[in-house]
Amino acid sequence: MESSFSDRNRMAILQERLIRLRGDLNLFSEASVVIPVNAKKDLASVLQIISDIAAYRGKHRLEIILVINNYPDDSPPNEIKAYRVLGLRILGIPKIEHSDGDYFPTRIPGIRAAQSEATIHFDADCRLIDPTALLDWYIDQFDSGVQLAYTHVGYCDLPPGISVKVRMFLHHLSRWIKRVILDIPTSRGSNYAVERSFILNLFDGGHLKYEIKVGPTIKTFQGKIVYSGSKKHDVLTSGRNFTGGWKELIDYLIWRIGYYQHLKPMESDSTISDHKS
Repeated sequence: MESSFSDRNRMAILQERLIRLRGDLNLFSEASVVIPVNAKKDLASVLQIISDIAAYRGKHRLEIILVINNYPDDSPPNEIKAYRVLGLRILGIPKIEHSDGDYFPTRIPGIRAAQSEATIHFDADCRLIDPTALLDWYIDQFDSGVQLAYTHVGYCDLPPGISVKVRMFLHHLSRWIKRVILDIPTSRGSNYAVERSFILNLFDGGHLKYEIKVGPTIKTFQGKIVYSGSKKHDVLTSGRNFTGGWKELIDYLIWRIGYYQHLKPMESDSTISDHKS
């Protein structure tokens, strides 16, 4: 009974904060936070990042859009209704087609529904270090004409062990080389912000279907891109699926190499070349 009362009290506080976050409903949001939610595994854990965002203390009006997906047509999760009551915008879509293990299409309905041109993207298992600093920084970048902004992504909930530390070192080293040496934007699904109309034009035009290509494609189409390495702007993503061990590290390296190899050139590559010329 005490636990149930505590849960209700916590949800009431969260609802109050979300109402304050959204502000006057007669005015459009100044930024739209889009989070895909896999109904089979993320419905409870997403409340952590929602609570982080609700802790925002800046001056801007924000909306949070959850794209809840991956559930039977005839059995929508109860959380769809419950989270709407909290003040969240919910898109319930039983099945969203995607390919090659890339879930970028699950963000598109949320982007289409966004009230703001400033769309900010996280995953359901992320945590924010300083929500006010991060969200204000993102909004400031849009005010200066940026099409893509992103910050450093770290990990939380990692298992102990040297193999995990090696994996993290190689992961962050490879991303640093791509971003700094090769000048390839390394935005990833768990943390970036894009201009709504710009990204929808790319997606609808057939130029973009993989999340891993968001940064490079926006660069190809001469979008303005910025990165922040400030610790205040860090986002943490969960290492909950890591088990540790050298076998997992080797399997990860093999998977990562294969992942890059099986990303076939987009059918619209010739269009991209024409655009550059």
